[in-house]
Amino acid sequence: MTTPDHQSPLPDASRPEARDRIYRSPAGIAGGVLLLLIVGWLGFDALVSGHGRTPWLALAGLILIVPVVAAFTLRPAVYANEDRLRIRNPLRVIVLPWSKVASLRSHYSNEVVDASGTKYQLWAVPVSLRARKKAARQAQGAAGRGGGSRSLSLGRASAFGGSPATDAPVRPETDRIMDDLRELAENRAAAEGAQGEVTVRWAYEVIGPALAGLVVLAILLAVG
Repeated sequence: MTTPDHQSPLPDASRPEARDRIYRSPAGIAGGVLLLLIVGWLGFDALVSGHGRTPWLALAGLILIVPVVAAFTLRPAVYANEDRLRIRNPLRVIVLPWSKVASLRSHYSNEVVDASGTKYQLWAVPVSLRARKKAARQAQGAAGRGGGSRSLSLGRASAFGGSPATDAPVRPETDRIMDDLRELAENRAAAEGAQGEVTVRWAYEVIGPALAGLVVLAILLAVG
């Protein structure tokens, strides 16, 4: 399940600050912390107790593995405010003004499509097929108990607050997040502050250390 994190201000000297709504995956963060603890423990043990090339191999492995694990588990996040959508994926950061968002799609993964047709996956908002099946079973059960006269669509909370309806079956959290993002895209596409170009930046702070560790590891293995 992906949940919104704390809010942080986005500086703008020309008008009041827009506030980001931040979405991250608690399951991904928990898994990343666990993996890093295991890798750190094994690596430290090899550094301290290893002989010959073992400490050097362990060091190179840590330099390679730690950034990669952190990139795919701790790093992903989605930031949304009234002006733009910022996606922090493992190896890239994509900023899309709402005017450039053509659609937000959910299938086996959640993704945004820009005006040029380029697709970007939302790593921090993973699709849970299990949660969807559970919600579908709840909806069928409610209909079977005479709840068919109710609307089965969840009252969507605003991306900046609000409370969903409590008498409808609970939809998966990530689907509700996508609903909020779609609503923002529809409502803010024509706004003055939501204009601009799509920007993509590679995460060299992740790629650099990982490549360095890979090169050192390859050299050590080649030298024998």
